[in-house]
Amino acid sequence: MWRWSLHKKVERDPGKSPALVRILLRELEKVESEDIRHAIIPLLHTLMYVLTKATGITEELYRRTYTFCTRLLTLPAPYCTVALDCAIRLKTETAVPGTLYQRLVIAEQNLTSELYPYQERAFLFVDPELVSPSVCSALLLELEAAQVQQTPEACMRHVVAHALQAALGDACHAGALQRKLQASPRQALERYFHAVVAAVEQMASEPSPSREGHLERLEEIYCSLLGPEAAARGRCGGDPLQSPQPNIPLPSPHITFHLWTDEDQLWKELVLFLRPRSQLCLSADLEALDLQGLWPDRELARVSMLSTDSGIERDLPPGADELPLPGSPEMERARLQRKGGVKKRVRLPDVLMPACWDGPPGLHRRTGRPSGDGELLPGVSRLHTARVLVLGDDRMLGRLAQAYHSLRKRETQKCCLTPRLSLQLYYIPVLAPEKQAACRHSELRELATFLGRADPWYESTVNTLCPAIHKLAEMPPSLDTSRTVDPFILDVITYYLRMGTQPIYFQIYTVKIFRDLSQHPAEDIFLTELKVKIQDTKPPKDGFSPRRRGAAEGPGAELNICYQKALLSHRAQEVAVSLRATGLVLKTFAASDTEVSGPAPAPPPAVPVTDHTCLNVSVTEVIKSSNLAGRSFSMVTNTFRTANIQIQSQDQRLLTLLLDKDSRRTFKDVVRFEVSPCPEPCSEAHKSEASQLGSHGQEVEGTKAKPKPLLMPINTFSGIVQ
Repeated sequence: MWRWSLHKKVERDPGKSPALVRILLRELEKVESEDIRHAIIPLLHTLMYVLTKATGITEELYRRTYTFCTRLLTLPAPYCTVALDCAIRLKTETAVPGTLYQRLVIAEQNLTSELYPYQERAFLFVDPELVSPSVCSALLLELEAAQVQQTPEACMRHVVAHALQAALGDACHAGALQRKLQASPRQALERYFHAVVAAVEQMASEPSPSREGHLERLEEIYCSLLGPEAAARGRCGGDPLQSPQPNIPLPSPHITFHLWTDEDQLWKELVLFLRPRSQLCLSADLEALDLQGLWPDRELARVSMLSTDSGIERDLPPGADELPLPGSPEMERARLQRKGGVKKRVRLPDVLMPACWDGPPGLHRRTGRPSGDGELLPGVSRLHTARVLVLGDDRMLGRLAQAYHSLRKRETQKCCLTPRLSLQLYYIPVLAPEKQAACRHSELRELATFLGRADPWYESTVNTLCPAIHKLAEMPPSLDTSRTVDPFILDVITYYLRMGTQPIYFQIYTVKIFRDLSQHPAEDIFLTELKVKIQDTKPPKDGFSPRRRGAAEGPGAELNICYQKALLSHRAQEVAVSLRATGLVLKTFAASDTEVSGPAPAPPPAVPVTDHTCLNVSVTEVIKSSNLAGRSFSMVTNTFRTANIQIQSQDQRLLTLLLDKDSRRTFKDVVRFEVSPCPEPCSEAHKSEASQLGSHGQEVEGTKAKPKPLLMPINTFSGIVQ
């Protein structure tokens, strides 16, 4: 609430922006000198958000902030990572004021610009079975109310006005500029918009941008808008009776609301996001990539051809060194013919695993492009960024993990999203009111609790949003559209989408489920928890092992457990044990990582993030004891950590599996199941290449290539704060 009030104060009175920047910068220098590191990232994010929206910031303030960020590069991660990102953006903003605001609005509002063609879209997914209809309606109404006033014309006016005010400062007659832009027709407004974008982007793309050169260009545009007399009057000090600077809002991003009812809905929405403007170009590019050997099935069917080229330049026929014109029949024929010689093939792992879908990346320099993008192939860059935000509890995250795994698996068969799209995942915990009142730290929000302990700013900003969302749903809808209302929920969501750039990676686990040992198992995945219960019925099946003679009667079932013990040395130690148990729980988080004691706990060691292949298993074992009164049974809970585990029932009792606490993902009549880290999906061509490599004896004997684990990133503000 403090951060939101601070940013609203800047919006209502833009003239206070320089004073606010000085205060925040002074607080940052204070916490740096006193080594209060947990306050650095929240203050730095707040400062960068103010600098993006504000105008009239002096060059001296920009340079002080940039110098402070460079000093933070000596600190460990995540401080140096966040500081590097801020320093890169500040360097451009210092030389070309208004660049951050302009790029943000163009990308989020999908404005057409050849010099900055990047586009973003936010997808808000809600499971109607997990979130109440009142919450869904309240969020949808707030999103629609905010986007009614965000027309393309209004956004272009904001970009032009902000760029001129940020560059000219007090010399800009803000009131007259706003009136002129309001009165300009659409065609003239587009001309001014493209002129401002060209001036800013061309100057920002230069190796050594000049602030003076940028100022001259924007003064010419300013004169063409208001005329030379108004421009000269502004340079002389402006009108002394001029009213305060009008507010230039930062429009909220384009957010689409979706009820998650289909397993393939995420894939369909991402494809539709790419299709409207890039369908033709995308299909042409993918056809060209197909000829380079990207498609697995066609790559395996490629036929070698005999080259008749002598390799001597004088033997070439006349005109062979001249390139045909684009679109000519010769060019079309050349696309369908295999040239003589060996053609270098693009390696599939580099193509199918973009930076935002890999494991934890190292520090890397990013330019003015949105986070996580880049060129995966020469001439094919990712111009689209999809920010997927899910609302719900751990069950919703389980569905997100399913969709993420399906999307990654689909991309290995037909790579159509990866070369063009940067995927960013976000999560806001929302519990049902009855679940929320039952316990403060419910078992349905274990992952949210872990994120809050790993990133304190996430805990303060996102985890506290659940009560506000329920209060919004309880409020009666307002029919008065003339009254201006500050959308608190939407503002916090927007702040999270813009500033949450540091991902925390979570291991996805795969489970093979045997209902009949003589048949192939069913496969599924889970993210947070797998719970095992013993069924009361005893229906025998073919291939089921018979009841052992002498098995002890009592509660539970006789289980055979084989697992690989998790050791600090990472050595493989197999453990096999038989015991009688009434149930098991496999969790990806230890109890110490989700239980909170006290108002402000210190972040614990992040075991599930630093060790991606570790499960915490709790077994409720049945202990038989005999005394004078007869036999009795007691329950003892045993816990251990493992990376892989196989469990099989030894008598006629069958098992019931519950994945990610979701009753819709229940498997009954299970004889045996195996759990292991989900590997990175790879194409058949890559598998055949690996098998050919092993068949030729190029691998060292006794070693086996360990598959890369599939990690799902969830964006936070700082990542793991140790």
